[in-house]
Parts: sequence; C-alpha cells; structure tokens
Amino acid sequence: MGESTTDSGAYEISLRHFDLSDVDDFMVWATDDQVSRFCTWNTYTSKEDAISYIRGTILPHPFFRAICVNNRPVGAISVNSNKRDDDKCRAELGYVLASKYWGKGIVTQAVKMVASTIFNEWPELERLEALVDVDNGGSQRVLKKAGFKREGVLRKYIVLKGRTRDMVIFSLLSTEVSTV
Repeated sequence: MGESTTDSGAYEISLRHFDLSDVDDFMVWATDDQVSRFCTWNTYTSKEDAISYIRGTILPHPFFRAICVNNRPVGAISVNSNKRDDDKCRAELGYVLASKYWGKGIVTQAVKMVASTIFNEWPELERLEALVDVDNGGSQRVLKKAGFKREGVLRKYIVLKGRTRDMVIFSLLSTEVSTV
C-alpha cells in the first residue's frame, strides 16, 4: 500500500510510509504517557532512540504506515504477519494516535483504509486480528466501528508495564471486508 487518502470531517486522512524526517512528529505521540499507556513499548524520552526505532524497525517493516492528517504524521498503523507457515493466514493490526486527535474518527478511518487493501496485498491473509487491553474502551470502539468482531477476552494474556493484563481479541475476515 503506497499512499491512500480519505476525508473524515474536517480532516484529510492519509496513510504513507515513514521517513526519518518524521521523527519530530513521531516524538509528539511517542513521548506522551497517555498514548503509550496501553502500548507494549515505553514512552520515548530521547530523539536518538526514536531515530533508531524508525531506522531499525519502522523503515524495514513490510507494513508500518504513518497516519497523516493534512499530510502530517499524527500516528501510526501496522500489520504484523506471523512467521510460521501454519499461521500465515492471520496477521495482527496495531495502531497509535496522538492524544490531540482522539475521538475524531481518524483511527477508525485508518483501520478501514488498511482493511480495504491488506487482504489484496497479502493474498494468503484470511484473518486480521487486534488485541486490546480490557480497559481501553476507545480502541475497542474503533475496531467495532471498523467492522471487526469482538471474539472474547483472553485472561491474563500479557504482561504490560509490569502488570498481567486481560486482552480483548477482535478479528476481521477477508470474506467480511465488503461489509466494512
């Protein structure tokens, strides 16, 4: 997926590849404790660490995109495929957005944009799933609005910020995309 654009209210939302020059925009959300609260990564404290992450993880990643509002990165969305041959039919969706833009439908639109193309780009993919902390109601609403189905709660599933957390699992199947 190169670039794609859609309008969501007053915002022009697009997805594009990251570039090292995006580091200052990346730091806006990556240094915000509110944003990283439910993320597996800790809040960034140095620009050098962010540059290293962009260079070493984001740039070589097969599907890691900047969520842009009016052509400026305000978040990120990624799809991570499974490495094992017997798991190639599914991948995990992840996303993050600067807190200033929460509640405006931006991530919902970005998730819909990814869902509308990823199954064509990765033909072996049949299931796109997302894991959300049980206390992250906003992210659960995003997935429901984007057409994902809530499948259940995975109890004591992950250690996040030093605490064992329950996670809600959502999925979208390739056969359901036309209904999104």
